Amino acid sequence: MKLSARNKFIGKVTDVTRGAVNGIVKIELSNGQHITSSITLEAIDDLDITVGKEVTAIIKSTSVLIGRGQLTLSARNKLSGTIIDINRGAVNAIVKVELPSNVVISSSITLEAVDELDLTVGTEVTAVVKASEVLIMA
Repeated sequence: MKLSARNKFIGKVTDVTRGAVNGIVKIELSNGQHITSSITLEAIDDLDITVGKEVTAIIKSTSVLIGRGQLTLSARNKLSGTIIDINRGAVNAIVKVELPSNVVISSSITLEAVDELDLTVGTEVTAVVKASEVLIMA
């Protein structure tokens, strides 16, 4: 299966917390960083998501925010890394951030944001993703 989403991360489920309607799934990536996903209980059951299972976390590049400096946010996923590429288009740019162990996450943000944050190759940043924006494929 091919997907248009640019960010696909294989990892192992380390925790599943069930709520009344949704659940929180924590996934450890090969580089030791963690991604948290908030999905329905129905999806958890349909995908048979259990601790130890290998899954793929999928994140659209338009769901990835880029921040600099010390960030205090409610978003569960804050992945620190270094910008390795900025592909500027007419309105938006694709910013690629290298995380530890050569894992790369792509973000689609406005050119205005690139300029306001003074983003350049080599800049240390944090890629931020809400847990509700992380899809899981099992």
